[in-house]
Amino acid sequence: MEETLDLAERAHAGKPQLSLARRLIQNTGVQKRHVVRPIEETLRHPGFEERNSVYEVESKKRTPEVIEQALANANLATHDIDAIIYVSCTGFLMPSLTAWLINTMGFRTDTRQIPIAQLGCAAGGAAINRAYDFCAAHPESNVLIVSCELCSLCYQPDDDDVGSLLSDGLFGDAVAAAVVRGSGGMGVELERNASYLIPDTEDWISYAVRDTGFHFRLDRRVPGTMEPLAPVLNEFAAGHGWDVRKLDFYVIHAGGPRILDDLGEFLGVDRKMFRHSWATLVDFGNVASAVVLDALRRLFEEDAPSVGASGMIAGFGPGITAEMAVGRWSVGGAQGSL
Repeated sequence: MEETLDLAERAHAGKPQLSLARRLIQNTGVQKRHVVRPIEETLRHPGFEERNSVYEVESKKRTPEVIEQALANANLATHDIDAIIYVSCTGFLMPSLTAWLINTMGFRTDTRQIPIAQLGCAAGGAAINRAYDFCAAHPESNVLIVSCELCSLCYQPDDDDVGSLLSDGLFGDAVAAAVVRGSGGMGVELERNASYLIPDTEDWISYAVRDTGFHFRLDRRVPGTMEPLAPVLNEFAAGHGWDVRKLDFYVIHAGGPRILDDLGEFLGVDRKMFRHSWATLVDFGNVASAVVLDALRRLFEEDAPSVGASGMIAGFGPGITAEMAVGRWSVGGAQGSL
């Protein structure tokens, strides 16, 4: 937080929006973030071409270790994986990093590649849902999810609109991986998923793509999106026969403190039930699609829920899009265990 405030002082010195920048950064609740390059280099902005080259180098450097850990946690090897879902909105590679992973890490050459690039923060939830759908269509399959979000490579030091000032203090870098097993394993046994798009909001969260790269644009109405989305989550849980207020665990995208506060209020859920998402926000910032995966990690590392405990996973992002799933904690679960 202190380094970020110092960054704001330097980037906006003498500008009228400096006090606003300080206030927005302090209100994020983010105490610590990780970035792949020193802040000084980020401030200089070497250009889109060099930044995307950094994205390629860093994604290839950092994803294998988390993939190996995810496979070990699931008691699987690379040859057991039938599909790789790669999610990222902070850099561009073609072919997708999935091709490099298959060639480098020993995945089978018939492994399906499913890259998701434009769902932003919602992509973590979408990846979980598409992995479940794949396992439902192909019983006994196993799907690897990989998220690589290097948000600092999208920092634009000359942008001083409110959305940019907020993102300067909110977003962090992270790499995460998880496995959805077609059968067996321990974790969330996924039972149902859904997507929802708030009509006519596609310009509320977006990128302007310019010579200098991706410029994050955030509409001032975005912090209020939980009011229309909370009833959607409520109806989704009710359609499964569950009361959204009485679930045993919640893995929610930590877009910012107001998102979590408002969702708890509109759903009638105690703030502490979102503790894993709050912890991710405080320790890492908003790490886009990786948030739900890190919050899931914290759920695993805490005292495990009792077998049969009910829970919800929800990611939110551009569109405005919500990706939702419900399931039960299971040991040796059936189809679609995360």
